[in-house]
Amino acid sequence: MMKEFKDFIAKGNVMDMAVGIIIGAAFTAIVSSMVADLINPIIGLFTGGLDFTNNYVVLSGEVAEGTSLEAAREGGANVFAWGSFAMAVINFLIIAFVVFMLVRYVNKVKSLAEKPEEVAPEVETGPSELDVLLEIRDSLKKA
Repeated sequence: MMKEFKDFIAKGNVMDMAVGIIIGAAFTAIVSSMVADLINPIIGLFTGGLDFTNNYVVLSGEVAEGTSLEAAREGGANVFAWGSFAMAVINFLIIAFVVFMLVRYVNKVKSLAEKPEEVAPEVETGPSELDVLLEIRDSLKKA
């Protein structure tokens, strides 16, 4: 079993996947920061400070009007945090778009980097060995 495991780990695909996961985790942190610290404030500026994060409905428990979602949860209230979910969906869409644009750019760069294979011009060659042998056979039959 250990030999099979070593063979599995030694395959290039597994190592490529591991590197991809590590880079993906680091990239996710960068994109999350970009969304939270750069894009959401700009969206808030144009929408008059629109932020759904603290919008919720109290399902059970006592919560004073205007209490933040975090304070309501700390107070033991059971809340339906629809605003937090809405912001998560918006953040996901922004991150997905950024990743799409990045992959699109990387694919474009890769296609420009790959040189098309040079196709050698077709050179007329003489008859093949089989053609010559068939011609000799046919001429011998006539004689």
